[in-house]
This record gives sequence, structure tokens and C-alpha cells, in this order.
Amino acid sequence: MYKFKQTRKGVQSMKKLAIASALLSTLAITGTANAYQAEVGASAGMIDPDHGSTAGTYGVDGTFYFKPVQTRNAPLAEAAYLDRASNVNAQYQYSKVDDAKIHNYGVGVEYFVPNSDFYLSGNVGRQDVKVKHYGKDDTTLYSAEVGYMPAPGFLVAVGAKGYDNDRKDGVDPTIRAKYVTTLSNGKDINLEAGAAFGDLDEYNLAADYYIDKSFSVGADYYSNDLTDNQEFGINARKFFTPQVSLEGRLGFGDVGNNDYTSFGLAGKYRF
Repeated sequence: MYKFKQTRKGVQSMKKLAIASALLSTLAITGTANAYQAEVGASAGMIDPDHGSTAGTYGVDGTFYFKPVQTRNAPLAEAAYLDRASNVNAQYQYSKVDDAKIHNYGVGVEYFVPNSDFYLSGNVGRQDVKVKHYGKDDTTLYSAEVGYMPAPGFLVAVGAKGYDNDRKDGVDPTIRAKYVTTLSNGKDINLEAGAAFGDLDEYNLAADYYIDKSFSVGADYYSNDLTDNQEFGINARKFFTPQVSLEGRLGFGDVGNNDYTSFGLAGKYRF
């Protein structure tokens, strides 16, 4: 009888242990179910100027993270940034403007230094422009940054960006800041600002308000004295699942004295 009681107690203990293990496994799966390690996307856009033909743009891009990104309770669009996820990325875009065909290629890396608040990034790209009856114009583009995160979600980075083609080359200093935080009403917000000085004399501002973790609305502004271009835009992004999102943007700008309206759609998939 004594042995039987001990065996029954052992069986009950095993059942409790199995239930506890199952619960822990369920919690672990729940905590990582939305994790992802890669993201791919495709985009299409149109620019409609007051003077000239309508132009179309098409692009693809991809990002691979060195470790799975944990979404936790962050806005899905900011999960990788808030998780300090180092990555490599690549993109390609094709545009046709009147008689010009433009190909843009680029690769980059972002590295959040482990066990520290330092950040490094670098990009290199190429722009090939072919104009009917006028030949080709190829330009190499590059940039690098060193950054520091003095507080959670807050990054300040300084660096340089440059270009090089057969006609001229140049390098200009840059500064950039990004801050993602939660407001007193429980909603999240993303604020960004950047500038390049020297020949470029370039400025950009952006803000996104997260209505919930999966849906945001935002606005942005861009100005470049070198190309005599400025543009204001509004955008929205919605995650239909933690893996699938769609973003739309409407822009209003001008190049020289030519005003234009731009439209764009981008879809992304995480896995």
C-alpha cells in the first residue's frame, strides 16, 4: 500500500510537471510567435508634374537581421529599431522620366554594438541614368554614420555622405536623430530629423503617430538646395498581420519651377 501511494503521488507529480511544461512552452511560443528575421518588399509609384510626362517608379528591397527580431509590445513598424536589430539590406529601383531611364542600386549595413549604446551604419549605391540621344551618366553614392543612444528609443548619429561621377565628386557631413516613445495617452510616436551640409544643403523631417501597434499615419518634409527640390508628404501604414503590411504615400513638391504630385504604394512581408 505504501508503495502504491508513493507511485500515485509520483504520477500526480509527473502530471503537474507535464502541465507546467506545456504552459511554459505555450508562453514561450506566444512570446516569439511574431518574431522575424527577414523582410522583403515591393513598391510602385507615379510622379505627375505640371510640365512634362507622368513618370513611373518600381522597386524591390530586402533586409536580413543577424538574429530574430522580437516584436514584444512595440509598434510593428518600429520593432527592429527598438530591438536594436543589426542587419544587412539591399534595394533596387527603376524609374522612367520622359526620355530618361534611371536605375538605382544599393546595399547597406546597420550594426548596434552589443552591450553598449553605440551604433554604426554604412551604405554604398549606384545610380545609372540613360537619356535618349544623350548617353549615360553613372554616379556612385556612399554614406557612413556613427551613432549613440543616450536613452531607450533615442538615436543621434553623425556621419558623411558623398557622390562620385565623371564630372565631379563631393562629400558632405551629416547629422540625424530618431526618437520613438510612448505618449501619456498610451499611443506611440516616431520623430525623425536629418541634415546634410555643404554642397547638398539637404534637410528632412518626419513624424508618425501610431493609432495602435499595427496602424500609423504620418507626415514628412524634404528639401535639397543642390537639386532645387522640396517635397511635403503624408502617409499611412497598416499591418494586416504581424507579417504583412501595406503603406501608401501622397506627396506634393517642386523641382525648380515645376510643381508635381507623387503617389506611392509599398507592400512588405516578414518571415
